[in-house]
Amino acid sequence: MTATAERLTQYAHGGGCACKIPPGELEDVVAGLTAAPRDPNGELLVGLDTGDDAAVVRMPGSPDAVVATADFFTPVVDDPYDWGRIAAANALSDVYAVGGRPLVAVNLLAWPRDVLPFDVAREVLRGGLDTAALAGCHVGGGHSVDDPEPKYGMAVTGVADPDRLLRNDTGAPGLPLTLTKPLGVGVLNNRHKATGAVFPQAVAAMAELNRDASAAALAAGARCATDVTGFGLLGHLYKLARASGVTAVVDAAAVPYLDGAREAVRDGFVSGGTRRNLDWVAPHTDFGAAGEETRLLLADAQTSGGLLVAGEVPGHPVVGELVPAAGRAVVVR
Repeated sequence: MTATAERLTQYAHGGGCACKIPPGELEDVVAGLTAAPRDPNGELLVGLDTGDDAAVVRMPGSPDAVVATADFFTPVVDDPYDWGRIAAANALSDVYAVGGRPLVAVNLLAWPRDVLPFDVAREVLRGGLDTAALAGCHVGGGHSVDDPEPKYGMAVTGVADPDRLLRNDTGAPGLPLTLTKPLGVGVLNNRHKATGAVFPQAVAAMAELNRDASAAALAAGARCATDVTGFGLLGHLYKLARASGVTAVVDAAAVPYLDGAREAVRDGFVSGGTRRNLDWVAPHTDFGAAGEETRLLLADAQTSGGLLVAGEVPGHPVVGELVPAAGRAVVVR
C-alpha cells in the first residue's frame, strides 16, 4: 500500500458502491427513459429495460457488439493507490458481467483541489492505470472536475460476441446459481471508514478482476449473469429473477463470506446503503428462518463484488438455484 497522511474515506459521506442512489429511487427516476433514436447507427441488444450491467450495441457489418459502461464512486479505502485499483476493477466488471472484453477506458475524476494534494490524485490514477493494464485495456485520458467530495472511476468500452452475451433476463428454472467472490466487503469497508483498521482480505477481493470468472462462465455455457455490487446479493438477484420471470432460491449456508464480516455486522458496522437494499428487497423475499445478521450480509452493499452466474462455474461455490416463478422473487433457505 502507498503511505499517505490523508484518510480519504473521511472526505466522503459514503464509501464505494454503498454511496449509490437506492435501487427503488433510481428505478423511479429512469422509468420510461428508453426512447430510441430515429436513425440508429446500431442495434441495441442490452439497454435500460432490465437494469443490466452494461449497454450492448450490435454494429452493422461487424461480428462484434460494442459494450459501454461507466462507474465511479467515493473513496472506499484510505490508500489512494488501492482506491484506484478497486474503482477500475469495479468499472471493468460491468463489461465482464455481460461476457465482454474491455478495450479502452477513460478516467472520471472529481477532486477537491483546494483540500487534497494532487500527488494523492496521481496515486489514485496510477492504481486505475495498473489495473486496466492487467485487463489488457487501454486508458486514453478522461475528464476531471473540481468537487468538494473526491470521486473516481472509469467509462469503459469493450466488445462481446452478440450471440454469447451474459444477460440478467435469460435465467431459466433448473439452473444453479454460482457466486465467484465472497460477500462482506461492505461491512468491512464501513469498519475501515469508522476505525481506520485495514482489511487486506477485502482489498484483495475488491481489486481482483472478474475477467477469469467471466471467461469460465462463458466456457461453461452460461447465458445469464450479473455482478454483485451496490445493491447487494439480494438486490442484484431480485433484479435477475424479476427480469427472467423466475424465483431465485438462496442456500444461505452455502454463501461464502470474508473473514471478519460477521463480526463487523454484530458490531454494528452496517451502512445505510445496505439497510436500504434490505428494505427494497424485503417485500419480494421469503426469508424463512434467516435472522437479521444473515439478511444484512445477503444485502450488504458490495464494491467490486463477484459475478452471480445462472449456471455452474468450476472452482466457485453454488449458492442456490432458479426455480419456476412462485410467489416471491427470492427465497432464502
